[in-house]
Amino acid sequence: MNRDLSRRALLAAGAALATLPTSALAAPTKAALAPVDQALVDQAVAYLQGLSAAQGRFRQTDSRGTQTTGRLWLQRPGRARFAYDPPSGLVLVSDGRVVAQTNTRLKTTSRVPLAATPLALFLAKDIRLDRGVVITEVRRFGDGFSIVARDGRKQTPGQIELRFSDSPLALTGWTIIDNQSRATRVELIDLQRVGSLDGKLFVVPPPPKAATARP
Repeated sequence: MNRDLSRRALLAAGAALATLPTSALAAPTKAALAPVDQALVDQAVAYLQGLSAAQGRFRQTDSRGTQTTGRLWLQRPGRARFAYDPPSGLVLVSDGRVVAQTNTRLKTTSRVPLAATPLALFLAKDIRLDRGVVITEVRRFGDGFSIVARDGRKQTPGQIELRFSDSPLALTGWTIIDNQSRATRVELIDLQRVGSLDGKLFVVPPPPKAATARP
């Protein structure tokens, strides 16, 4: 699998909670947020900061409407696992430095740095939405709100929308927009805080061995 495809898959999962080229939109900086919007951002940051370990399920819908489901485990800082239900065969694992995408059916593995994926936003030791991230919009809807952000350094062009419920305050999912305006939506299902998780969940497979030419 080539690097671009790997980054695209990692942005979509994000369930991590993978990076793909996306259109950079001109937008106001965080300083331009209205006080009521800033208050929601502060609530979201406090919630994410307190989410040390969690597990649940996710439903992913791509731009063509195709849905896949799976289980997820998150443990900050830096670790996450997304295991897609059969027949997908896809597993995404972050060990705090690298995010590996493994296709168990095709027996392939690709790797990208954690810092190059949206997972870094969720899994940082200190959640910061005022450093290296530009918040372009805070949206409200019936039972919650969302925060739209992009990489302020433009090293990872793209846009991510984080969605939260109001009561109780909880992360309910996110949407990634790619450079062709294609949206991948991830919905979190029954995300629950836990005390700790088995470290074996976050072991990244070794890179594939290079083929050895026969004499």
